[in-house]
Amino acid sequence: MSESVLTLQEAADQLGVHYMTAYRYVRLGLMDADKIGGTWKVTPDAVAAFQAGSVRSPVAPGERAPWSERLESRLVAGDSRGAWGVIESAMSAGKELDQVYLEMLTPAMVSIGERWSAGELDIAIEHRASGMAMRIIGQLGHRFVRRGRPRGTVITATPAGETHMLPLAMLSDLLRLEGWEVSDLGADLPATSLGLLVADTPDAVAVGISVSSEDCLAQLAESCAAVRAVAPKLLIVAGGRAIRDDEHARSLGADGAAASCQQMSLLIETHLASLQKQPV
Repeated sequence: MSESVLTLQEAADQLGVHYMTAYRYVRLGLMDADKIGGTWKVTPDAVAAFQAGSVRSPVAPGERAPWSERLESRLVAGDSRGAWGVIESAMSAGKELDQVYLEMLTPAMVSIGERWSAGELDIAIEHRASGMAMRIIGQLGHRFVRRGRPRGTVITATPAGETHMLPLAMLSDLLRLEGWEVSDLGADLPATSLGLLVADTPDAVAVGISVSSEDCLAQLAESCAAVRAVAPKLLIVAGGRAIRDDEHARSLGADGAAASCQQMSLLIETHLASLQKQPV
């Protein structure tokens, strides 16, 4: 930080607003700031950028708010309270639960991952942002459960060696929103353990396996084989960045690929319908 960096009070003075108003701008991700030694610091460039395009209420009528960018700003800054404030503001402005995941949290974390890969962010910043994202999911999770009788039980997991939990956690919540009961087994699950759980879940209608790293594709194939061994007719759906398409998924032992919760839900419905048509 150079000596030209402003305190939040100095930034508020430049903007001609009360300190708490400037603080709200930061908390909502409208103005970039970093917390250094317990004090908010704002660069002159951040103040100028705010003055150039953001000096207004969070969003004008008919205009789309850059919610994912605001959330990303707070995640990178390590501002948990501010990140949650962005989520609450977006939902107050009409964002639905699935939109929070798909239009805010997902693009924010993808951008952070790309910035880390490009050397713009340290891995510690990416890890901290991931931890904050998981806490956001934890705070929102209970809202995804729909009332009424579940449509069936879906088991979700990542194969051994796969540590990316965020995609799996969001998929599980989105499936719950579609009316499925979800048994989320988390990341880095050995194939034998997945097979045991499937065998112990007679009402399961599908297994969803998420894999982000190509290094874990062999383990994905082992997981599919373990499921087949105990439940030959159970639908297996593969998804995640490492899965290219249906053909790729089938080559690894799955029945197909899904790039979204809606696609997976449709695959499950189609599979269940086909089973009902089969002779007993």
